[in-house]
Amino acid sequence: MIDISSWMDSFLQMLEDTFGDRIWFVGLQGSYGRGEATESSDIDTVVILDKLDDEDIRRYKEMLDTLLHRELVCGFISGKNEILNWDAADLFQFYHDTTAIKGSLDELKNMIDNEAVDRAIKIGVCNLYHSCVYNMLRENDEVVLRCLYKTASFIVQAICFKQTGKYYRHQSELLQNAEADEVAIINTFMKMKGSAETDLNKSAEQLFNWCKKWINLL
Repeated sequence: MIDISSWMDSFLQMLEDTFGDRIWFVGLQGSYGRGEATESSDIDTVVILDKLDDEDIRRYKEMLDTLLHRELVCGFISGKNEILNWDAADLFQFYHDTTAIKGSLDELKNMIDNEAVDRAIKIGVCNLYHSCVYNMLRENDEVVLRCLYKTASFIVQAICFKQTGKYYRHQSELLQNAEADEVAIINTFMKMKGSAETDLNKSAEQLFNWCKKWINLL
């Protein structure tokens, strides 16, 4: 298991050596950000510079290529202005699922109003609806369906935030605070993630009908 604290110290030092005081924010997303990482978890880094051009991306990639566990490093790099001008609906998940390591994303918080949350939910379920239908018309592939349920779990976080005013990062918290239809989605996702035997057709239909319900509610 990677000692993420030690790894991030090395990452930050190399980042500062490469970009100096141009660094506006550094964070972690995904399972390492939530404290739920396993041996195979990706390291989802977030780096925001004062500005970003193609040369910066090249330098950042070269830096990453020198790091331990490079094969696990993914994530996001951006310029500050691009983030501040991002659609607030997309910033909802980005803001809440990012653990700050250096700097702060507080400037984004004021951009994410109730309308942005509603839009995040609707865009999410519309895109997921399309993917559900596509998968059902083809092989109803288990790996694809598991990915679709993972996407649904993020949408459930937004729905629960809309209903409670709180963002729950962990699925165990969603099970305790979400409403029945959303709890059913999370339960199915957890079963699929844990490799429990599931009825693929029934699970696909459940997700399709859940998307349809939310599309018509918003």
